[in-house]
Amino acid sequence: MTQLEFLRSVTEQKKARILDANDRIHDFAELSYEEVKSADLLCGILAEEGFAVERGLAGMPTCFTGTFGKGGPVMGILGEYDALDALSQESGCTVKKPLKEGAPGHGCGHCSLGTGSLLAAILVKEYLQANDLPGTVIYFGCPAEEGAGSKQFMARAGLFDGCDFVYTWHPSTTNDVSVNSSTAIMGGNFAFTGITAHAGGSPWLGRSALDAAELMSVGCNYLREHIMDGQRIHYAYSDAGGTAPNVVQGHAVVKYEVRAKTVAEVKLLWDRVVRVAEGAAHMTETALDVRKTMAFSDHTNNSVLAKIASGCLQEVGAPAWDEEDFALAKAYLNSYEPMQLESIKAGIAAEFGEEALEEILERPLQTRVFPYDRSKGKFMGGSTDVGDVSYAAPTCEIHVACACIGNIGHSWQMAGQAGSRIAHKGLLTAGQAMALACIRTMEDPAAMEAAKAELRKKNGGRYTCPLPEDVQPPIGTY
Repeated sequence: MTQLEFLRSVTEQKKARILDANDRIHDFAELSYEEVKSADLLCGILAEEGFAVERGLAGMPTCFTGTFGKGGPVMGILGEYDALDALSQESGCTVKKPLKEGAPGHGCGHCSLGTGSLLAAILVKEYLQANDLPGTVIYFGCPAEEGAGSKQFMARAGLFDGCDFVYTWHPSTTNDVSVNSSTAIMGGNFAFTGITAHAGGSPWLGRSALDAAELMSVGCNYLREHIMDGQRIHYAYSDAGGTAPNVVQGHAVVKYEVRAKTVAEVKLLWDRVVRVAEGAAHMTETALDVRKTMAFSDHTNNSVLAKIASGCLQEVGAPAWDEEDFALAKAYLNSYEPMQLESIKAGIAAEFGEEALEEILERPLQTRVFPYDRSKGKFMGGSTDVGDVSYAAPTCEIHVACACIGNIGHSWQMAGQAGSRIAHKGLLTAGQAMALACIRTMEDPAAMEAAKAELRKKNGGRYTCPLPEDVQPPIGTY
């Protein structure tokens, strides 16, 4: 029996439990740091599969590890399980139909991410056992990726320090090992405190915190002209000082996030935004309190691991779609608003060619596995806390199709697909590909050393968290 045949055989034995876990976590749909039922379910399965489970790690109740084996190499597999606000959707339903109106939903497919990674960890465990091999596999339960993150706090606590390598994946519309890079991000709360007064009778006695917040926004809007290409500044008011216009607002809080290509750049941009806020406070004679709450490092796949993972994904192959899958994907694709659908069609034509458009629209699921080609890497505007893992240990993320080509992430359509037969096939494929990558990497000491050498070049020999020690996970406050 080949390694892949072994993994497929074990998958057949375990898949009913894995898919049931996906569907239950899909329906739990718990927000960042609140993933109690999801974490309980995953920890229970890990314990029953023989993993030693540790919970409540790095200051987060829903952060955990499941560890099996002894000795090296030490292999890490990342799992996520948090949902997004207001995206509740019935599994497999191609019209908008929330399980509960206004409730969270898995609009990024993290129910599948967590359970596909769970399968990978179990498959590696079974392989170690069946072949009486040394080695340790660790499932890292990572909450709150959609919020302020967890992996930076986990990395700061040293949870990844002993890992020889780490694999993860993400539900996608394609099958590949990404050559793109994500941005570093840093965010926090800017709280202004002023003096209340009657806005009509004695406004000169007041000092408006809302004015300060608005002046900060004006200053940041001017700053946008003078930042580097690829940098971003985002903001949202979390406290506008009340709803009475005839009161000079005595308090206001605005949340800012900044992005840049590297963690070094993002720190410099953050400092510039802080200085703008300090200027706004001076102009309005208000007090300013800045609380940094989150930061992710930039992420690019370790190229040594990426080549191994790409070969393994090619060997496993794309999910085995059938006509029912294609029909379901087509129904999801056609459920988008006309404006969205026209943009999706243009994107498909640009990527795959005008001549392929009609066929893809009829059967919009990716059947190919695209080879890894580092020369085609692009800078992407999004961010992920996987970046901090990639600065702490050699790390690689793969993509496996779990949604229709053209799918828009963070949508009810994605939430519906995440609990459907499409995601079921995708997550099982991802689990096998990651497990095979772990096995092939552990068999190649030279590759592990090369991956570590690449990491040392990236991080200078050690991981440095972009958040200071006093910043704790903003549970209930972010």
